Amino acid sequence: MRGIQFPIFKTKIEKTHQKFDLTDFSQRKNYFELKAGREIKKLREYLKENTFIAYLLGKKNSGKGTYAKMFKEVVDKDHVEHFSIGDMVRNLDEVVKDRKKRKELVSFLEKNYRGYLSLKEIISALEKRSTKTLLSSELILALVKEEIAKRKKKALFIDGFPRDLDQISYSLFFRDLIGYRDDPDVFVLIDVPETVIDERIKYRVVCPLCQTSRNLKVHSTETVGYDQKEKKFYLICDNSQCKGARMLPKEGDELGIEPIRQRLDKDEQLMKKTFSLYGIPKILLRNSIPVEKAAQFIDNYEITPEYSYQWQEGIKQVKIIEKPWQFSDDEGVPSYSLMPSPVVVSLIKQMTEILGL
Repeated sequence: MRGIQFPIFKTKIEKTHQKFDLTDFSQRKNYFELKAGREIKKLREYLKENTFIAYLLGKKNSGKGTYAKMFKEVVDKDHVEHFSIGDMVRNLDEVVKDRKKRKELVSFLEKNYRGYLSLKEIISALEKRSTKTLLSSELILALVKEEIAKRKKKALFIDGFPRDLDQISYSLFFRDLIGYRDDPDVFVLIDVPETVIDERIKYRVVCPLCQTSRNLKVHSTETVGYDQKEKKFYLICDNSQCKGARMLPKEGDELGIEPIRQRLDKDEQLMKKTFSLYGIPKILLRNSIPVEKAAQFIDNYEITPEYSYQWQEGIKQVKIIEKPWQFSDDEGVPSYSLMPSPVVVSLIKQMTEILGL
């Protein structure tokens, strides 16, 4: 990202020749033990008596939720919580339609909301809400307070706050507002090249039955089909709880990042603004690494694989071809995309250092 220098984090351990399938849960567990076992142990001890608040900042589809959930999976699933502002706002659509829940919401806001819009105006705005319209900062703060009050006090990864430039100042005092007064807080800034975001969107497919999401190019499934009439390859859902439906692209995804260009620009502004703040530490995560430096800093299995397919007419089967995903980053540098696991190793080690463990 222009304006912020995201360092390359080394996960490679010299003289170690172990390889891991980072899509396999048990192998991933062993991977983290090897790469960050000492830091994970320290964090677990810390979380027995203490918590923290981490604000996740990154462009749309940069993997904020993925990294937070993997941190929780690896470090302490009982004492870490991932909280999405976006999910909270989307849930409001159902709340305002349900008479009982709507009444409870109004009652809560009467006691806790302070802002420039009346409650009548707020409810009306929620009923007519567009996904392109941001709710007022004052309302967001009240709603977040309600959601966090429902949970036991845990270490929090807050995904989607601050959401606009005027909310950055709020975030400096957010831990006080939600009752985490003495806990450390930190900004987690995530750098993902726009080429990666673009292809994550363009090749995304979703199961029509269970809504599981995959990617034809960089997150394939065990079974790949070929539509001879349309001359197109497709993925078969591999969710064990599903019936194995043909996964489908979402309408508009073929346009990639262009429909969200303004959102991406705003996200970049937010990251640059928060990076310049004093008084709160920052963790810097990068999703890519220059090709020429990869061998020095990472193991080959930590690179995101790219998949392509060939239809073998004679045996009526699809041949899956795998290679490291290489692209040009935002500066035009030939780069590899990283799997989530090495990025989370970086998150774990930087968090341990910031907490003084």
